[in-house]
Amino acid sequence: MEPAIPRRLARLPVAHIGGDVVRVATTHRARLLGLAGLPTGRPCGLLLPCTRSIHSFGMRFALDLVWLDAHGRAVRIDLDVPPRRVRSCRTARAVLELPAGDAQRSPR
Repeated sequence: MEPAIPRRLARLPVAHIGGDVVRVATTHRARLLGLAGLPTGRPCGLLLPCTRSIHSFGMRFALDLVWLDAHGRAVRIDLDVPPRRVRSCRTARAVLELPAGDAQRSPR
């Protein structure tokens, strides 16, 4: 059984990327918090549009980061990024945050 989506993510708009349903961080608060502070279960993915860098401070689990260009194509994938890190990709226009292991399970 899939875990329930946390309330603060459930309120965000939905996007379909590579066959997966993800939430889109459209507010400043949603962008700042990202997936930080959520339980180590399997929360949904989070798309951060207009972003070239992220931090994983406050995370309780590792992330897979799928960096997307202006056309939504993956330009780089960072696997298993541990908490308390900063990552960036100059060629990206958005990043998809996924719980570690999810980027390998579903092709982009």
